[in-house]
Amino acid sequence: MYWIYNVLLIIYWIGLIPVILYRLAFEEGFYERIKQSAGYMPATLLKKIEGRRAVWIHAASVGEIVATSPLVKEVKREFPEAVVVVSVVTATGHAMAHRIIPEAEGIIFFPLDLPYLTRKILHIIKPITILLVETEIWPNFLRIAESEKIPVMMVNGRISDRSMKRYRYISAFTKEMLSSIERFCMQSSFDADHITRLGADKDEITVTGNMKYDQTYATVTEEEKQSLLDEFGFGHNHPIIVAGSTHKGEEDAIFETFKEVLKEYPQARLLIAPREIYRGHDVQSLAKKYGLTAICRSDMKEPVHGTIPVVVLDTIGELGRLYSLGDIIFVGGSLVKTGGHNILEPAAHGKPIIVGPHMFNFKEIFNLLYSRNACVQVKSQQELTKMVLRLCKDTALAEEMGQNCLDIIRENRGATKRNTQALRQLFESHNIIP
Repeated sequence: MYWIYNVLLIIYWIGLIPVILYRLAFEEGFYERIKQSAGYMPATLLKKIEGRRAVWIHAASVGEIVATSPLVKEVKREFPEAVVVVSVVTATGHAMAHRIIPEAEGIIFFPLDLPYLTRKILHIIKPITILLVETEIWPNFLRIAESEKIPVMMVNGRISDRSMKRYRYISAFTKEMLSSIERFCMQSSFDADHITRLGADKDEITVTGNMKYDQTYATVTEEEKQSLLDEFGFGHNHPIIVAGSTHKGEEDAIFETFKEVLKEYPQARLLIAPREIYRGHDVQSLAKKYGLTAICRSDMKEPVHGTIPVVVLDTIGELGRLYSLGDIIFVGGSLVKTGGHNILEPAAHGKPIIVGPHMFNFKEIFNLLYSRNACVQVKSQQELTKMVLRLCKDTALAEEMGQNCLDIIRENRGATKRNTQALRQLFESHNIIP
């Protein structure tokens, strides 16, 4: 099966050559990205890891980086002599990692999953272990790590319904890949059941919880919050609505809702953060179609003027902190069939949260918040408008939902320590001294 995978992978990369050449010519930073993926590591990283024992943590993109942040801090605290190398797949993940994981000695792009390149990079970094965050399963990477006797552990493991369906199409291959992973630290019993059904050894699976409950990178003090309110020109406005990680098809509903809010609350403000930051100016143009003046965060040179009610957040790594400014939060990817995005970030700030009907990527977390009246679900733009206006008027309900969020966050912390304990056990079983 591996040879089929490798042939298809080579064909895939050959087909991408025109795209790669175009991006090399016009996309800033793409050359360095491809260079790293081909096995050429930065000299600064080589100097830091030379003769030291590296823990390699692989997190694909922004969501996994959020979970990785507390883990890196805990690993450095528990194993101070180890160096930590974090690998990512996407440019946004790379930028986010640099922003919120300063403790890592190296942040690199993951190698193209071809045997020669994978083996080359493993020989350069010489990791004593590899930690895969959530469900980052790369066939050649796992197979070669196993052949090099590098123990691999999945942390914050998660298998969505969509991933489950995909892996079932290649069930025999999936089972073979999972056999290269020695331990599985899963977010929930739901995820543990999924990974078991895919072929993981039941004796190597444990439920450790979700490390995103432990994130602290988005923590904002009262002084910092006031400074942010002043910076955005939101200091004397109410309500402030934050719509995070929105997708095409959702911004229309949000702008329709906000227009209705402005009728009753002329001082209301909207901070909208498209999931793909490159869409910032498109979202700004869409706002104008609804008669709303908007400015992109990247264009802000001074606090937003009072006549501009909408700010489009088109920067990386700020949303987690800016949720603290909101009176009401909508989390995107949920009015469209994307499956929703991370609702723990606004929950950590004690905010009332609204989502759409499609939260299948965060089923367990959503069910918990929903069952505790920390999060409400709407099915349409009309219901969104109705719920936002209700929360504007019913401050007691908004405060109750926010407090419920804080209670849930507090009760569920500790997953990072449990994952680190599992890592220590892995080291002990292999007689590894980090």
